[in-house]
Amino acid sequence: MSRAEFERRFPDEAACARYLAEKRWPEGFVCPSCDGCKGWELQSKPFTWECASCARQTSVTAGTVMHRSKLDLKTWFTAIHLEASHSNGISALQLQAQLGLGSYETAWSLLHKIRRAMVDPGRSLLQDLVEVDDAAIVYRTQHDPIDGRQGRSPAGKLLIVGAVELSPDEERRPRRIRLQPIADVSGEVLHRFVDQVVQPGATVITDGLHSYGRMPNHERERHVIGRVKAHLVLPWVHRVFSNLKRWLMGTFHGARKAHFKRYLDEFTFRWNRRRHLKSAFDTLLRLAVRLPHASTRDFIEQRV
Repeated sequence: MSRAEFERRFPDEAACARYLAEKRWPEGFVCPSCDGCKGWELQSKPFTWECASCARQTSVTAGTVMHRSKLDLKTWFTAIHLEASHSNGISALQLQAQLGLGSYETAWSLLHKIRRAMVDPGRSLLQDLVEVDDAAIVYRTQHDPIDGRQGRSPAGKLLIVGAVELSPDEERRPRRIRLQPIADVSGEVLHRFVDQVVQPGATVITDGLHSYGRMPNHERERHVIGRVKAHLVLPWVHRVFSNLKRWLMGTFHGARKAHFKRYLDEFTFRWNRRRHLKSAFDTLLRLAVRLPHASTRDFIEQRV
């Protein structure tokens, strides 16, 4: 959806409210208190419905990620559209300028609330063939080492594990991905990740790292790297890692420890919808209205 089309579909608050109500109650109004299905929109309170059974009044944003927000719906919709439509994402500083927000903190908080909606809790597990490998993302702050050590040492690095679902044909084309930060590359950590994201019975393709070991719930296709470059043996998961590093550097000027998982979730969302950009806005808005409210303090205090 282009910016011009977006402006035609959502010219004002009323259009945004109607669309949000359709996404929240696709079968018609449902009272969050008594589950009553009969109600009416109040004329005295904008974008508020009253239940015919229990008389509870419910705003279209109540109980969603937009609950208690001081920003208007048009600003929320524009931010979600910008985040969903930019192939490389958008930084808080850029969002502040695009929306004309008064403070960087408001833009930062808005982006993190949107990123929180970039994981579908009902998403299915990866199937068929799945490449799995770990990688290290070098970070730098005034308190951290300038250069990370070689190999799988965590010094000055953020360790991640990734999985890429491949088509089962001869071409083995990439489909969906999963990324997750990890504390180490122990067998317990890697096996837990595989069990969480890969369907039982699928074939997991790994390098010769001993930690992967035997996988009781999956078939394992093991490739010893040796002198061969890793990206030739596990091409797609290494391409994902390479794109992730370039994206972090280009959009955010490097990786940071705080909220690192949120950035991995955003990259995963973009990769999995790289061929479905037109539906990304609707998908992100649908996920956002299902999330409960979270304040800026929640994001500042929560280091994930």
